Amino acid sequence: MQEVVYGMKYTKPEVVLLQDTGIGVAETAARTCYDSFANSENSVIQELEDKLPDDLMCETLNDIEESALLEDLAWTYFHHSILEHANLSYLIRGTSRGVLQEHARHRIQAISVRSTRYTMSGIINAFVAAHHGGDKEFFIDTVESYDMFVTADREYNRLEIGAMYDKLEFQRQKVDDFHSIAVAKSSLSLIEELQGRPQELYAALQSGKKKRNVGDAFKHIITDNVKVDMVVTFNLRSLKNYFNLRDSGAAYFQIRWLAQEMMKVTPKKYLDLIIKQKQEK
Repeated sequence: MQEVVYGMKYTKPEVVLLQDTGIGVAETAARTCYDSFANSENSVIQELEDKLPDDLMCETLNDIEESALLEDLAWTYFHHSILEHANLSYLIRGTSRGVLQEHARHRIQAISVRSTRYTMSGIINAFVAAHHGGDKEFFIDTVESYDMFVTADREYNRLEIGAMYDKLEFQRQKVDDFHSIAVAKSSLSLIEELQGRPQELYAALQSGKKKRNVGDAFKHIITDNVKVDMVVTFNLRSLKNYFNLRDSGAAYFQIRWLAQEMMKVTPKKYLDLIIKQKQEK
């Protein structure tokens, strides 16, 4: 899906809910505080009054869809610490490095991000090939196929890629041996062997061993416009804070899109405890 903002066309991120732990543990924690297992509308919680749960009870516990006590604690008494016992994990594809900077401000989350340190070799291989029989247009055409930007205007993205080439060329002229920081030792012989055949050189470099930590030398060439994939895990209390702040007209539009996509895949039993308008329906 695409949307135009401030005259620029952007693609929106895609989100999948990978796992959720359920709300049963959160109610169990709350009932433990009040020693009120017998008052639950969920029979499996009532059974905890007199015994420890077996595997089947734990499975049933994690399938609970509603809890009157959790709704009271969330919306009447604002005892939100109980919500920390529920966790949700999301796979996010196609948000931006700009959003990543905003995302990192939410302290209580687990976050694993596609690393530019390890995943920039294709860009560098295209640049090397462009310098050994290709040209700047070869580089731009090759990198354009990566679909690596959240901006969706082809002409603008080619400007971005051209700027990446110019930065790499500036750096190439500043270092004594550019190949030593760009290409794995085992692939250096390919450069002479395939001189003048940029497409074959690029393909061979792509198939060969990648330069270790290649992104360390070249992170500077990319902007906040580059797409980011990540997996994030929130506890429900932290997710409430995230949605309240980011699903807001005051939020940066790209992180608002991400929050909205995350909300779409978040089951109702969680939203009812953290989103006021959901709870009021």
